[in-house]
Amino acid sequence: MCNYTEHEEEYLKLVYNFFSAGSESMKRLQHLTVRRGESLTVPCLYEEEYKSNRKYWCKGGTWSSCTIVAKDTSSNTGISVTDYPSQNMFTVDLKNLQDSDSGCYWCAVKIGVSTTHSLLLHSDPAVWVKNSRVIGQEGGGVSVQGFYSSEYKNKVRKWCRVKTWSCYPVRRTKTQNSKVLITDYSRGSFRVEMFGLQKSDAGWYWFSAGGVGVTVHLNVTERPTSKMILISVIRNIC
Repeated sequence: MCNYTEHEEEYLKLVYNFFSAGSESMKRLQHLTVRRGESLTVPCLYEEEYKSNRKYWCKGGTWSSCTIVAKDTSSNTGISVTDYPSQNMFTVDLKNLQDSDSGCYWCAVKIGVSTTHSLLLHSDPAVWVKNSRVIGQEGGGVSVQGFYSSEYKNKVRKWCRVKTWSCYPVRRTKTQNSKVLITDYSRGSFRVEMFGLQKSDAGWYWFSAGGVGVTVHLNVTERPTSKMILISVIRNIC
């Protein structure tokens, strides 16, 4: 369990309010799951004024006692922090995760503003996806297949976008630029399909069930343009 002091909550709200105007429980992923030996990327958002501040990834039950395990100016074995100032976001890439990596982690910037992610590791996690990175083409579609354990069958399940902190329930719905179809087979599996993709759809998403989630990155490539190519064949005449 991650613990916060009253002073730390003030710092947390600075980040949380940037994420969403809704209830505080909607502004962060409380639990992330991953299979033993696999990789996970955690997206961390920050406000415009903190673009040039150093970014950290800390581990510990409380913010005041957490240990810095990685920062954006250096890389550690299995951990890398990459800042994307144009997106007001940095990501933490964790590789070859083991049971010893389980615990409470914090996304933080140098001034003390932080948010928390409780990382849970299981050999058979509660929620997982077949591919955590998917690629689609402009105008085309992409599919994400995932699974959840039986204990989450009656929990609220949704597909969310990190950038806007907007979520889509398990039913057909539409975004501004593309259609999203979420099919829940009620047998511990689901499928998210996005159609009519645009470049603006690219970025980080997550699927959650009962507060437990897994992240997915979508890359949208440009649609190839048709060009007429004139090939001239010159024959040598002897």
